[in-house]
Amino acid sequence: MYSCLSRGLRTKGRLCPGYVSSQSPLWNVDPCTHMRPECCLHLRTSAGNLWQPLAHILSGQAKHLPVAAYLMSTSVHRRRLPSAFPVLDEALQPIHNDVFEANLRNSQACQERYIEYMEKVKKGGGENAVKRHTQRNKKMLVTDRLRMLFDDGYYFELSPFAGMGLPYGDIPSAGCLTGIGKINGLWCVFIANDATVSGGTAYPITVKKQLRAQDVAIQNRLPCVYLVDSGGAFLPLQSEIFPDKNQGGRTFYNEAIMSAMKIPQVSVVCGSCTAGGAYIPTMAEETVMVHRIGTIFLGGPPLVKAATGEEVSPENLGGATLHAEVSGCVDHFASVEKEAYETTRNIISTLNFELPEEDEAGVEEPLHSVEELMGLAPRDYEHSLEVKLILSRLTDGSKFQEFKARYGTTLVTGFARISRHQVGIVASNGALTHNASLKGSHFVQLCDQRDIPLIFLQNTVPMPELTLSQTQAETNANRLKAQGSMMSAVACASVPKITIVIGGCHGAESYAMCGRSFDPNFLFLWPNARVSLVAPGHSAALAQDEEDVEKINKRLEKESSAFFSSGRLWDDGVILPQDTRKVLSDCLKIIKQQEYQLSKEKIRTPVLRM
Repeated sequence: MYSCLSRGLRTKGRLCPGYVSSQSPLWNVDPCTHMRPECCLHLRTSAGNLWQPLAHILSGQAKHLPVAAYLMSTSVHRRRLPSAFPVLDEALQPIHNDVFEANLRNSQACQERYIEYMEKVKKGGGENAVKRHTQRNKKMLVTDRLRMLFDDGYYFELSPFAGMGLPYGDIPSAGCLTGIGKINGLWCVFIANDATVSGGTAYPITVKKQLRAQDVAIQNRLPCVYLVDSGGAFLPLQSEIFPDKNQGGRTFYNEAIMSAMKIPQVSVVCGSCTAGGAYIPTMAEETVMVHRIGTIFLGGPPLVKAATGEEVSPENLGGATLHAEVSGCVDHFASVEKEAYETTRNIISTLNFELPEEDEAGVEEPLHSVEELMGLAPRDYEHSLEVKLILSRLTDGSKFQEFKARYGTTLVTGFARISRHQVGIVASNGALTHNASLKGSHFVQLCDQRDIPLIFLQNTVPMPELTLSQTQAETNANRLKAQGSMMSAVACASVPKITIVIGGCHGAESYAMCGRSFDPNFLFLWPNARVSLVAPGHSAALAQDEEDVEKINKRLEKESSAFFSSGRLWDDGVILPQDTRKVLSDCLKIIKQQEYQLSKEKIRTPVLRM
């Protein structure tokens, strides 16, 4: 029997640092008798005779099967290091009262607007459209469908205000609901058409919202469920839907890419799938179709009659019976909608995930009430309070291990836990100066090295500092170089990133704080947030004429609103400050789920030369 010299491993019954237990139900260890002596140990999976030299695994030469994957797959109990982070003692002081109360009044006004928008989008296409959908067409409302599909009827909706306030009118929820919910304990992305809004017609914002949901599924490796009830594209705006790279056809491209990445996709045909919409169910891995209300065809009965003169019913042309028994386009036939969602839940239960036991007990709540965040959400930049007041109301036990506490103090960086998930936090606490940028760059790279997710709390200055002297020019030049360094660190960091805009999102500093263009996994706005090149009231440097300044400020006031931004899908939704901890907790759980998929990458056996 050969000995393995790599890292002290031997096969003669001795334990070593890289030892893999032969008692494990997944792995067996055998000596190598047909390859070089240094490659003597091989692993064999219980799934089949898959051989991989252990020495090569440990030396990093085996790309497909890193040793960490083996060790994580065993039954060894793992636990996180205990938290020894100091507590942030950030109780509100009398000196904060005036600013706190002004912020609170503004937040209450923003919350009223939030509730008003939410009530409006929940009505869908209006009372008449809802009656037609439920009584004449005998279909369930999209919200009822989702409640039947997800565990406990709970789902986390993304961008509910998308489609509001657009040049071509209000399109409630962009004509489709997207988000993430649990099916049999597994987080899944959903894309569900709302046929009460123009009969499920797809507008440009509808396509954009669907593509964003697919991006979320790809970035976080989440299974995707499509509830299809669509009447095809809105033809008057076809030039904004059909031709370009990130328009209609990208949906089908993404479906193919997701399948290649082993991201499961299931489609439920619970209405019309006409024209381009017909490709969504036929490209999904498994499809369920509902009898009598589900149809799939490129051209409906009116088009058939116009082309051939033949009269045919929708059911005979492309109903569930035809596609389940003749064409084979669908895999599961459902007599009623309830059966379709039960079948979908059963399909999801066949996916190859091994989820840990959930244990919410023992999660430390912040020492201070999350309701106080309403008064800490800045009305404007001048009403910003110390950002540690916000952190102490978000983190477990209000604990925070600060990094470089005395350097670059206008940026707060450090480690914390949110619902027991360890995170690195980068929080605006003033202008992003030269020192603050270098500190941010260092911290982001540190988190990337340790594989710790990053959370950015963004509240940038309303406008860049002007260059009025040579000294100021040198200062700004140094700041630009340091900010560029931080941008590079953020862009290249491979760890998950979540951004919350708690105040202003203005200018280049917003890029360094992981704005939308820097591709965070999720980006949310507080209702008080402002998103624009410069903040309203700070445009004097952009125009000389007072009348022009007034026009620009008026436009900025309207277009920088969080609701204007969310209506155009520049974010993943507006969230209330007091809900931030719950949203961050859900997002961190969603991001972590990809670690539990057992079939992430296709493993190929090596070629053995005779």
